[in-house]
Amino acid sequence: MPATHPDQAAVREYLGALEHQRRLAPRSLEIYRANLGALLQLLGAAPLASLEPVQVRRFVAQLHARGLAPRSLASLLSAWRGLFRWLARHRGYRANPVEGVRSPKPAKRLPKALSVEQVQRLLEAAPDDVPARARDRAMFELLYSSGLRLAELVALDAGDGRLDLREGEVTVTGKGSKTRTVPVGARAREALQAWIAVRAQIAAPEDKALFVGARGRRIAPGVVERQLRAWGARQGVQGKLHPHMLRHSFASHVLQSSQDLRAVQEMLGHASIATTQVYTHLDYQSLAKVYDAAHPRARKK
Repeated sequence: MPATHPDQAAVREYLGALEHQRRLAPRSLEIYRANLGALLQLLGAAPLASLEPVQVRRFVAQLHARGLAPRSLASLLSAWRGLFRWLARHRGYRANPVEGVRSPKPAKRLPKALSVEQVQRLLEAAPDDVPARARDRAMFELLYSSGLRLAELVALDAGDGRLDLREGEVTVTGKGSKTRTVPVGARAREALQAWIAVRAQIAAPEDKALFVGARGRRIAPGVVERQLRAWGARQGVQGKLHPHMLRHSFASHVLQSSQDLRAVQEMLGHASIATTQVYTHLDYQSLAKVYDAAHPRARKK
């Protein structure tokens, strides 16, 4: 913290209040000290009372340009805001110049999707008569074929008409209790037929679940996750697999082929098309990789 700033004593008193009255942990106190020191440094010789919202925004922009992450900027602004609230109570400051100033939003993490080749490698395992393997194949084919959420998959019941293999469609109830009907592809239908043929071998007679675990009851989401990771390891698919990756892969691959964002939104059951638009970024990344690999002027000599 700058030793020469005119308001250093007030900042130290505020830090003391945080330590003794709010009993802040030493690590949290250090973060506050660093964040408030940064403010004094940015102010130079100017007093805290002279700070205006426009300057705060400029400081945030400068720090962001230097590479400070949105989360760190949010922490910084929180410390500054708290200081000015304390100054208003104890030093008669009339306005808090940090109120209303927000840090930049962190970039949305793109969902992880498998490439078409990885999905093919994952799902092209040789047919297996073992009931649990037939179940796993059916689950993974259905997740990828129809873009289901994991919760929607495990909630499916056998013989209730919501899975119609003749028509090639499945009806599920997703977030917000919204029901949608989505197509089921030929490979998934074949896998589901194979599983249904052997389901009775491990399902408890009274259990209605389409997919059941080793004890014959409705399969748990965690079991689906473990089975997919084990399946992927056997098939030589690298990385930590998760059932939601098959949903992301479905969305990305359908969008690449059709360019129909509204259709993908409906099939995924997204309430807002803004949620679906993240897959346009995945599509762009895929195209960029193809460009980098194939275009004669994309690569460095």
